[in-house]
Amino acid sequence: MSILQDILSWAQGLPAWQSDAIARLFAKQTLSQTDLDDLHALLKTEHGIPDPKGRVTSKLNADQVPAASAAIAHVELLAMKNLRHVNAIAQDQRLTFGAKGLTIIYGDNGSGKSGYSRVLKRACRARDQGEPIHPNANLPAAQAGNAEAEFDLSIAGVAKEVTWVNGKAAPQELSALAIFDSRCARAYLDEENDFAYVPYGLDILEGLAQVCKQIEAFIRADLAQSAPDTTAFADLGNEVTVVGRLIVGLSAKTKPEQVETLATISDEETARRDDLEKTLKANNPKEKAAQLRLLAARIAKITKRATEGLAIVDGAVLTKIRGLSEALRTAKLAAELAAKTFKEDASVLPGTGGEAWKELFEAARAFCAEAHPGKEFPHLGPEAQCPLCQQPLKEGAARLIQFEKFVQDEAEKNVRSRRKALADVYKPFVDQSVALGFDDELFGEIQALDEELAPAVRVFEKTLTNRHGAIKDACVSHKWDEILPEPPSPAPKLQALVDKLTKEATDLEKAADEKARAAMQGLFNELEARLKLSKVKVAVLTVIDKYVLQAKLTKCLGALKTNAITMKSSELAEKVISKELADALNAEFKALGAGNLSVSLRSRSAKGKALHKLKLELSQAKDPRDILSEGEQTAIAIGSFLAEVAIGGGTGGIVFDDPVSSLDHKRRERVANRLVQEAAERQVIIFTHDVYFVCLIMEEAGRVGVPCVTQSLTRRPEGYGVADANLPFEGMGTKARVAALRNAQQQIAKLYKESNEPQHRKETVDAYRHLRIAWERAVEEVLFRGVVVRFRKGISTQLLAGVVVDDADYSAIETAMTKCSNYAHDQALLGGTAIPDPDELLADINGLENWRTAVTKRSEDVRKKRTAGVGKA
Repeated sequence: MSILQDILSWAQGLPAWQSDAIARLFAKQTLSQTDLDDLHALLKTEHGIPDPKGRVTSKLNADQVPAASAAIAHVELLAMKNLRHVNAIAQDQRLTFGAKGLTIIYGDNGSGKSGYSRVLKRACRARDQGEPIHPNANLPAAQAGNAEAEFDLSIAGVAKEVTWVNGKAAPQELSALAIFDSRCARAYLDEENDFAYVPYGLDILEGLAQVCKQIEAFIRADLAQSAPDTTAFADLGNEVTVVGRLIVGLSAKTKPEQVETLATISDEETARRDDLEKTLKANNPKEKAAQLRLLAARIAKITKRATEGLAIVDGAVLTKIRGLSEALRTAKLAAELAAKTFKEDASVLPGTGGEAWKELFEAARAFCAEAHPGKEFPHLGPEAQCPLCQQPLKEGAARLIQFEKFVQDEAEKNVRSRRKALADVYKPFVDQSVALGFDDELFGEIQALDEELAPAVRVFEKTLTNRHGAIKDACVSHKWDEILPEPPSPAPKLQALVDKLTKEATDLEKAADEKARAAMQGLFNELEARLKLSKVKVAVLTVIDKYVLQAKLTKCLGALKTNAITMKSSELAEKVISKELADALNAEFKALGAGNLSVSLRSRSAKGKALHKLKLELSQAKDPRDILSEGEQTAIAIGSFLAEVAIGGGTGGIVFDDPVSSLDHKRRERVANRLVQEAAERQVIIFTHDVYFVCLIMEEAGRVGVPCVTQSLTRRPEGYGVADANLPFEGMGTKARVAALRNAQQQIAKLYKESNEPQHRKETVDAYRHLRIAWERAVEEVLFRGVVVRFRKGISTQLLAGVVVDDADYSAIETAMTKCSNYAHDQALLGGTAIPDPDELLADINGLENWRTAVTKRSEDVRKKRTAGVGKA
């Protein structure tokens, strides 16, 4: 099992926050402050301390870690194709790789090379995934999607296609490819002032231990900041009360409900506390009690009158009187309708049948009982005298009978009945008084006890009086809707005041007794303590919260112990740190031109157990980054990667992305030679933007016979990352450059034919500039047969056997270079020089090719002749 697989298995049993930390350390060599803040919050969340940001753990899972080499057969990467939503990479591209030997992918800056390498890092589960993959910024957001790519593989000789989608588990087969990154090894100054070399993966455990130390500092700072402050209520703990005992025993186990209960003091309890305070301070309590009882009796009388007064004009009474009044009014309207006959009879006086007339008629009836005894009214006869005018009735006798009939009619009976019903209720109502007898003296006494109650009683009394009068008036005006609503009664508050005064009087009477007084003092102390607690309740609850927080933080400290991490690190170190690894590392350092660097296996015993480490031999006890050059640091990284790949036993290919981007030419050559050597054993894929490095690798591969596939990535109208089987012009040999120039000439001829003069001129100038470069390359490669090559440190004297330079060569090269230089300058581009037409350009290109062919044949003939002569000698 590899280190990463072992750590993955071990991490499954760790707390979630530590597994999250391992996942971050897998992806990052150094955690940011944001990472530490996240882990700090996640640790506290696991111990019951809420995170305001709601962060959740993301554990390391098997999909992130390369599969164990034993689980995967020999894998070769044959092609990478159909990238989607990867930067601005063009669609339907296919990047092929040689199954054996070297594959070099060249790309200038901005060519799309980084898009391919980023996809490979994620697809192959490399740890270095810090650079994001963005969708094509030129497309609408609605067309963006998850990055994806397809891969053609050969697994133990069997072809297979797999698909990778960003955000989903990468295909396990691709993890057989090892991706080089800068974290392949790490050297650091350990606690023994040794430069300890940490193999790939073990740095995760070293980092986890460091994270625990950093978070421990955060937790201790939290503990200091959350220290409880009891200053605001410390005095409560000095009292012998329930509250006092609570304060003295405050801890994380104290239930906030206890505080809430004790600190919640009702208005009645507050009033009781105030009464007790007055009682305990009062002089001559018996006399004071008598005064209070007298006042309570007076207020009780007002309370009774308020209740009775409201009953006189309450809603029920109003409803009853209004109903009777409305009924009488209705009956009168009916009677008036019946009296219409009299009102319309012109022979009777106006008003006949009305109320005044009815009273007069009834008076006549009563008088007849005295004036005409023995006769039944109205049957008096025509000879009888009228009881009103005392003249003979004559024809008036019949009219009197008619009047009696009207009076005895049913409508009139109804009016009389309803008038009586209203009078039976109305008269007692009018006679009743609603006055409370609330004099100014009592007003002042009540106001002293309750500022709002006394005015409220006075307003109540006035409202009662107004309502009483309004009801009387409405019986005549019938304006019932203008009557004010029933006022709220002050009787309950008045009665509460009576009860309070009575209780105070009782307490004062008890205060004269020592035993009762002591009980009252105890009750007062309890209520006083609860009142004080209510004022500092928030502070007390805050302190309890801090005690709870401190208890949880203390548990967090326990979770930060690194014993288990140290044990696991030691266990893994025992598996991977060996003399074999030390020897492999030293061999790699030497091959990469860093022979001054070396590691040695150091062992010591601790608690009866042998512990091993690889010590990097350096002269000073400082941070390695301060004393090692960038080249030496790169040598450590590449050498460690190659050494661990070799010892790991896997046979999968390895991928490098710009491995020499900041190295000088000497170290580049060393790295080139070493990678070619490795390519003889396994598939090696290199992405680079360094043309010189490409030339070094191609030359070395050709020298030792290692297959080498080259291609380039370019930017074209269809997008970035367009795969091209050819290298850039600067990386081509003479023959390839001629072919490239012929292709360019065809495009120039098309522009010429289309009369696109500006573009035709520009590309013709470029073509002659490249033709000049091709002649320069031909001098090195063809004329001198590679004896001397720019930037190469050695001279291949054995190749001189085929070198011949005659006057014709000098003349051809001088003529061609002069002409190319004439057209490659800015003057030609700006129009100051007439440029050749496409046919002349083609003739000049063919001139180079013809010269190359002739010189190559001549040189080979000369080489055979010379070497044959040497052999005979």
